[in-house]
Amino acid sequence: MDALRQVENLLPVLTRAEKAQLLRMVVQDLDDAFPGVESTPGVSGGDACIVRTRIPIWVLEQARRLGASEEELLRSYPTLRAEDIANAWAYVRSHRSEIEDQIRDNESA
Repeated sequence: MDALRQVENLLPVLTRAEKAQLLRMVVQDLDDAFPGVESTPGVSGGDACIVRTRIPIWVLEQARRLGASEEELLRSYPTLRAEDIANAWAYVRSHRSEIEDQIRDNESA
């Protein structure tokens, strides 16, 4: 319950936009639906990718772990939008072990 109390203490200092973003994150986490992320057999090995692209979520997460900022990712992948990055991070939070496995598998390849 400590985490819940921390969120409760943060609510008064968040802007309306931040509260809306937090609500979207919670709903998305509960729903396990990730708009903007899709897995298609035969595309990028069936790994979850950003829609409209063949950019796997694990690639973005690995880049982030290696120190790439969101701005750098947006410059490196011109087809990405800020919303795509937010969707990718939400997917990573909800599918951590899947992403870990994909990173590990691709590092050893």
